[in-house]
Formats: sequence, C-alpha cells, structure tokens
Amino acid sequence: MEDCIFCKIINGEFGTEFVYETENTVVFKDINPKAPVHLLVCPKAHIPSLNELEDKNLMAELLQTVKDVTKKIGLKAYKTHINTGKDAGQVVFHLHIHVLGEIKD
Repeated sequence: MEDCIFCKIINGEFGTEFVYETENTVVFKDINPKAPVHLLVCPKAHIPSLNELEDKNLMAELLQTVKDVTKKIGLKAYKTHINTGKDAGQVVFHLHIHVLGEIKD
C-alpha cells in the first residue's frame, strides 16, 4: 500500500534499523514505547489486520519471529499484543505484534 507507514519502513524509505529480519518478517522498535523494550513484529507483505491473515505458515513465522528476536536480545519475559480493528485500538492498518518487556539480569 502506498500510504502505509509500515510498508514504507519495510521498504527502507525511512532508514529504520531492523532489530531482526527473516524472509517474510521484520522487527523494529516502536517510536512511542510503552515499556523499556517495545518491538513491532510485522509481515513484509501488506496485511491490514489479523482478520485478513490467511497464510498459516506466515502465522507460524510471525510467532517464531517473536520467539527468536526475544531470545536474541535476552528478553526472557514479555507480553505480546495484537490490536485488530479500529475499535480495538489499531492505528496502523498493517498487521503487527507488539512485544513489550524489560531486560533484567
């Protein structure tokens, strides 16, 4: 989508640093963090919300990406959150999983 900010981030238009990347997913820091660690896990393909995600392999890859990136950065306890639809608080209509936590020794 031309006007999707996450598509622009994924396409490199803003020079956003990816914390982690797979063939079909990217992870970057939320610009308005709600926790010491606040990452966004996104599919590279534009999928407006969880309601439009049909690809079961991509579903699995998104969750595997959460697991892999948290292990990579040493985040042992975390919360995941997906807003689906405007009434549920979704602001950017490109599927993304919020990963929130704090790295502790």
